Amino acid sequence: MKKLTMLLCLISAAVLSTQAFAREVVLTTELKSYGGDGAYLAIYLTDAEGQYQETLWVAGQKSKYYKHLVGWARASRLRSSEYDGITGASITSGKTLTVTLELADRYIDSGFQLRVDSSVEDMRDNRNDVVVPLTSEGAGKPVVGSGYIKVFSYSL
Repeated sequence: MKKLTMLLCLISAAVLSTQAFAREVVLTTELKSYGGDGAYLAIYLTDAEGQYQETLWVAGQKSKYYKHLVGWARASRLRSSEYDGITGASITSGKTLTVTLELADRYIDSGFQLRVDSSVEDMRDNRNDVVVPLTSEGAGKPVVGSGYIKVFSYSL
C-alpha cells in the first residue's frame, strides 16, 4: 500500500510540474482624442525577434477592416479560427479599453513583447503603435503610443 501511495504521489508531482501555469493579466489601452470613427486595435505577442506568437485581443468586429492592422494582419495571416471569441467592439476617441485574460507564465520575463496595432477608418494605420517587453518589472508602468494610443499599461 505504501508503494502504491508513493507511486501515485510521484506521478501526481510529475504531471503538475509539467503543466503550464498561467496568471491573470489586465491590459489597459487609453486612446487619444482624435476626430474620427472608432479605432480598431490588435493586441498580440511576439518573441524577442519580433516573430508573431499569439493574438490576445482584437477591438473591432468587422473582419474586413483587420487588414488595416498591418503588423498583426501580416504576422497572424488573419487566421480567423485563432481570434474567434477574443474580439470586441471598436474603441472611440478618448475612451479606454480594459481587457482581462489568462496568460501563460512562460511569456513573462522571457523576452516576449506585447504589441498593439491601431487603425481608424479614413485615417492613418499605425503598425506597432505600442511595443513593450512583457516583464514583471514593466507591469503597471504606462507606455505612450506612437499613434492613436495615448497610454498603454499591463498588470500581472
